[in-house]
Amino acid sequence: MPRPPGVPTPDEHRGVAGRSHGGETEARITELRAAVRRAMAAGDRRTARELRAELREAEQAWDDAVLGGDPQTSGDPQTSGDLRTGGDAGRGLPRAGRTPAPLLPVRERVHQALTLIGAPAAPKLIGSVYAAFFPGEIPSARLTSLRRDEERSFRTAPHARPYYLCAALTADLLAPARGLLAVSTWPLQRRIVGPLSPRTDFLTAAARLAEHAAAGHGTPSPAVQRLLWRFASTIPGAATGTVGTADPAVLAEAARAELDVHREADRRRRGSAARRARDRLDDAERLFGGRLRTVRGSGSARRPGRRSASSSATSPAISGETDR
Repeated sequence: MPRPPGVPTPDEHRGVAGRSHGGETEARITELRAAVRRAMAAGDRRTARELRAELREAEQAWDDAVLGGDPQTSGDPQTSGDLRTGGDAGRGLPRAGRTPAPLLPVRERVHQALTLIGAPAAPKLIGSVYAAFFPGEIPSARLTSLRRDEERSFRTAPHARPYYLCAALTADLLAPARGLLAVSTWPLQRRIVGPLSPRTDFLTAAARLAEHAAAGHGTPSPAVQRLLWRFASTIPGAATGTVGTADPAVLAEAARAELDVHREADRRRRGSAARRARDRLDDAERLFGGRLRTVRGSGSARRPGRRSASSSATSPAISGETDR
């Protein structure tokens, strides 16, 4: 499909990041968002992906022009800490000695933390991960309304943003899992939680965070050590050193070993639920959940108000940290 009318090519806007005025970039962002919506409505996912990539570049250029971002820490993936683990591009994830661009919106900070975790997580864990691995913090008050804001934005202008912070879905009812956030660009199967998912997601997060800590130079900071210890203390064979500290390499190995035990059964349950979700839910419901209802093939009906096993199952350091 040809490029939608009114959308300039990348060559026509090359060098926009160096301009001092953000007006032209702002106009281009508006054009690209509209073009992404048109491409998605026409079913042209390839063009939509290309336009989304250009949209991200334009938004970064706007940040540099208006907010005064440092191009050496905010625009270049080689210096901004691009982390690719499990198929995700961790925009702005830090390497040793690197500092992400300042003044990041809350949703961008949450996206960074979730990308590093690699699985649906509770707000308290998201805040802990961001505080340990990134400069600054995520205000807990903003997290309580963030998912509602994201859903409202999606329903107003579907697919206008490169990603949305959405809900994890329960495998039985395909309803929002209480207190768990995910990223819309993750495969649907990863955004669904079944009976084994709290544990597998806990182990996935432990392994990814430990590997990221091990990839840095020198000893992890005290905040990172405390975070890793919370994982290691509940994984057999992971807590081998002094109480309160954890060897990242040992933790990652122990988490992966236990993950191998549960992963296949969890994958089958999530895959089955993902197929039902694709058949029965619209675009918005696949991101933010449908109304509570019993889905055929999901097992016996439940009494109204009774929480499903998948939404109430907890794991010590992830699901158990939901805000109360």
